[in-house]
Formats: sequence, C-alpha cells, structure tokens
Amino acid sequence: MKQVKIESTLDVFDNFDELPKDVAALMNKAIEARKNAYAPYSNFFVGAAILLDNDEIVTGNNQENASYPSGLCAERTAIYYAGAQYPNTKIIRMALTAGSNFHQTTSPIPPCGACRQAIAEYEVKQDAPIEIYFMGETGKVVKSNSLANLLPLVFDKSFL
Repeated sequence: MKQVKIESTLDVFDNFDELPKDVAALMNKAIEARKNAYAPYSNFFVGAAILLDNDEIVTGNNQENASYPSGLCAERTAIYYAGAQYPNTKIIRMALTAGSNFHQTTSPIPPCGACRQAIAEYEVKQDAPIEIYFMGETGKVVKSNSLANLLPLVFDKSFL
C-alpha cells in the first residue's frame, strides 16, 4: 500500500476591500444577483457572476422549488446559461456570495458538491482553469485558481 497526499492552495483576502478592482466589480455583480435569488424555503440566498473571455458577464442566483430537488443553485444557473448562450466562450472567473435570513454569513461559502461537478465539466471542456472567488455576505474572500483545488480527483468524461 502507498499513501497519497493531496493538497490545495487557496488565497485568502481578509475582506472585500483587498480584492483587485476587476474582481471586486465581478463580486458586486454576484451580490446584486444574490439579492434577486428565489429562496422562500431555505432563506439562503446565493449569487454568482461569471466573467467570460469575450468580456461578457453572466449572473445567476439560486432558484428554489417546493419540490427541493427541482431547484437550481446560483452557480449552475449561471454556468449553464453561459454554456447555452456562449457555447464556445471560455469562463475566466467566477464570483460567489451567499447569505442567510437567519444569521449574517461571515465565513466564505464554497460551491456545493453538485456545483463543483458542473464547474469541473466546464474546466475540462475548455481545457483551462476557472478562477473561483467565494465569500459570505461579509468577511474573508477565498480565491481558488482552479476548481481542481476544491474538487481533486475530479470525475470527468475520461472515465466514461
């Protein structure tokens, strides 16, 4: 038997004000998208903003449904829209923010597992990493240079 160690490197900004201006502008788009989320059941609101290599910005937010599995997360709403409207355009970076009606979210909130898998699909498709920035409502902001930092040992088309 051999043991394998997997490590991830993430950059952590102490607060929103430390972000580069272009990233802060993208995060502001995600914050605006979060405000329009439809989350009457969980009261957990998520916004996503995606920068494409054609300089278009696509946003998305979570859309819930009384039949919980029928809803869709902000990340997948945005990434699937980008894939549908700009199928041959690469995703450069994503900004994500999440907040709750029950308490203030001050810790960075990463994408859920299903969203990580969806983002992985697009990294593999475009053969290029996607920068991912994520935060709560306030506080630290985490940057991952690639989805691979958040989902090592990715399941992709090579296994099919």
